[in-house]
Amino acid sequence: MRRVVSLVPSLTEAVAATLPGALVGATDWCDHPGVLDVARIGGTKNPSVDTIVKLAPDLVVANEEENRAVDLTALREAGVEVLVTEVRCVPEAFTELDRVLRACGAPSRPGWLDEAEAAWARLPDPGRRTTAVVPIWRRPWMVLGRDTFAGDVLARLGVDNLYGGHAERYPKVPVEELRAAAPEVVVLPDEPYRFTADDGPEAFPGLPCALLSGRHLTWYGPSLAEAPRVLGEALRAALR
Repeated sequence: MRRVVSLVPSLTEAVAATLPGALVGATDWCDHPGVLDVARIGGTKNPSVDTIVKLAPDLVVANEEENRAVDLTALREAGVEVLVTEVRCVPEAFTELDRVLRACGAPSRPGWLDEAEAAWARLPDPGRRTTAVVPIWRRPWMVLGRDTFAGDVLARLGVDNLYGGHAERYPKVPVEELRAAAPEVVVLPDEPYRFTADDGPEAFPGLPCALLSGRHLTWYGPSLAEAPRVLGEALRAALR
């Protein structure tokens, strides 16, 4: 079995679910599965290259958006093999997950990945579409812009991001402008900023707010199988 270090929480969960024992290191933010007992190597944006090298991994799995190129270059220069994923839509998630897991030593495609792909394939046409703004940070306010995995997830659930055509992928937008855009719903995930019922909705008086699980909205891993149901229920509850 290959020794794997994961720099991405969703990939950590995917590898742990498929190849128990393969992971020897993961970031401080890798909290699924909850009983993961591996060396912690720092954050996604500031991993300890020295710690990773000392773990002597056969492979480090990373993501072009979550991890910094300078850290990945340092690992490669230290002789470590690095696989970098790029996921901007749901179909890419399935392709990249299969690629990662095979590189980690999986002899075949895991059942949970087939189940996840089937769950999205049988998703019914949402019919009526709903406009939304999707804050991911405050102080300053930032939202989902163009070409994002989470934006594609929402689109498949019938939610159209009003900033989906923005020139930037994660633009900073004043909250007054977000309100003036008059979305039919404000989508507030609990990561990367942890929006809650008491922190977020008060900035959008009179607008319905959907508090969503960031793991189901932004992670590509085993959570993809239940994401259509979990996210769909939360969106419907907000729009009643």
